[in-house]
Amino acid sequence: MSTRPASMSRQHSASRPPSADPARPAVSAGLVIAICLVAANLRTTLTGVGALLPEIEHGSGLTSSWGGLLSTLPLLTFAATSPLVARASHRLGSARLLVAALGVLAVGTVVRSLPSVLCLFAGTVMLSAAIAFGNVLLPALIRRSVPAHRIQGISALYVTVMGLMAAVSSGISAPLAHSVPGSWRTALAWGVAFTIAAFLAWLPRMRGDKPQESAGGTHSPVPWRSRLAWQVTFFMGLQSLAFYTAVAWLPSILIDRGTSSTTAGWMLFYYQVVSLAASSLLPLLTRGRHDQRWTAAGASVLVAGGFTVLVAAPALSVLACTLLGVGGGACLVLALTFQSQRAGSSAEAAALAGMAQSIGYLVAAAGPLLLGILHDTTHSWTLPLTVLAVLGIATAVAGHGAGQDRHIHQPSR
Repeated sequence: MSTRPASMSRQHSASRPPSADPARPAVSAGLVIAICLVAANLRTTLTGVGALLPEIEHGSGLTSSWGGLLSTLPLLTFAATSPLVARASHRLGSARLLVAALGVLAVGTVVRSLPSVLCLFAGTVMLSAAIAFGNVLLPALIRRSVPAHRIQGISALYVTVMGLMAAVSSGISAPLAHSVPGSWRTALAWGVAFTIAAFLAWLPRMRGDKPQESAGGTHSPVPWRSRLAWQVTFFMGLQSLAFYTAVAWLPSILIDRGTSSTTAGWMLFYYQVVSLAASSLLPLLTRGRHDQRWTAAGASVLVAGGFTVLVAAPALSVLACTLLGVGGGACLVLALTFQSQRAGSSAEAAALAGMAQSIGYLVAAAGPLLLGILHDTTHSWTLPLTVLAVLGIATAVAGHGAGQDRHIHQPSR
């Protein structure tokens, strides 16, 4: 279960042109659309909750603590569910499992909007588990279906779609709750339209998607003993922690430093827009580069710099949000791309993605909570932001390792 030397990987890559990959045909427009439809579902049902949380608490009688649990529950579900995906994919087939997950996502979205607190939490767990399956399966399907030189571009495209739909959901959920029958409950369910579209797009792709067990395929165990896998995992986890912490606390940090609540809200929007732009542009700037060590490290340093600016020069919030957005958007694309690129097969990609996202989202779930505890203890944002800046440097170290042009290599079973 050790990694193979970088030189071997580079020699293998040099033995054929980058565009030549006989096992994987050119990417069709239908496949790209199907991938984007799945990506549109990976955040849409989650990001609108934050905007609706005051109304959810008022309408359902939840306390702030229970409201906080509702917001953290998806990340905890991701962490618990992600390790199960690789083995299930091996037994059922990746496309079949993705279609099943999309079906559960549609049901969970509807259940969450029913007039019951129990349904609110049960539906959240259902849809979060389904999204966890999608999070892990998509890198594996890309690894199987997309030529190696196109992986980063397709990953960046689906990250852009995912981020765009997340921003749209955040923006329209509250106005939608005020204009449709059923108020916030209906607003929680509007994303099911995209789920149904993705379900229909992937149904035909189940044809020929035989379980690897019946096809004589091999199952890749989770690469717990691979140093490269751990580097990919920590890079995924730490960049996720920075993102979810910024989304949760950036407005509060800016307001505490004298910014109006309206301006703080627009700064959060600006941060997300810059992040989307960085996600879209990164493949163009790094085209043809197989070694991503310094790209990952540099993007992480930008994130650390953004938190440092918030500590040292809070008046320069635009600069801070620009650094956070550019660095964070690049880190997200790289973190997801590594889960495909560092695997030698689609089975290894599923195993690596399950490991990276299980531990990664567990780390991410601790971020907002840790920041809140540090703020309550010190009654200041200085220590929490300093901790985030230091973690940004740790992200750079993990990214430098994860960005090596190497594959995890382990025996299959």
